[in-house]
Amino acid sequence: MWIIAGLGNPGREYEETRHNYGFLLIDQLCRKWGVSLSKTTPHAVFEVVSRSQNKVVLVKPLTYMNRSGLALKELLRHFNASIEDLIVAHDDLDLSFGMVKMRRQGGPGSHNGVASIVEQLDSTAFGRIRFGIGPRPQNWSGVDYVLAPFEDDEVPVVKKILDRTAEATEILMARGFLFAMNTLNRKEMESRE
Repeated sequence: MWIIAGLGNPGREYEETRHNYGFLLIDQLCRKWGVSLSKTTPHAVFEVVSRSQNKVVLVKPLTYMNRSGLALKELLRHFNASIEDLIVAHDDLDLSFGMVKMRRQGGPGSHNGVASIVEQLDSTAFGRIRFGIGPRPQNWSGVDYVLAPFEDDEVPVVKKILDRTAEATEILMARGFLFAMNTLNRKEMESRE
């Protein structure tokens, strides 16, 4: 089983913002797999699909970013899943815009949503898909920058990254985390050469 959680904030005003990159990946996977998030818990919407003989749960927490851990702790309990089954997709100011990285675990960095998950699960042993949105322009506050929509010239790059990450997610289902991580991260390195 895999639980793929995209982080973001609910509400139309946040839909196309940098901070909702994780939600955008879940939307992309829903389109690709022909599903919608039709099931709910008190703090999330989700759907269960079967991919490459794996049960996959696509989820969006509805708690707002800073309380994402509450929703994911509840969901892991609901499915009797382990922390190692969880992959969290989120924006990352520490990565340059256009970069995407998959990794097996790690600390929260400066991301409040990931910090909430670490606090609630008391562990960093969950996978990450980190979408670069940095660096923050000097004349912007961090909050204003992450809650702003992508610029018009950034939108095609975001679409390309989401396509590539959705493909890597399918590789994850078929061949495992390490193979998917090496594929996605290598493609990123090749695209910068």
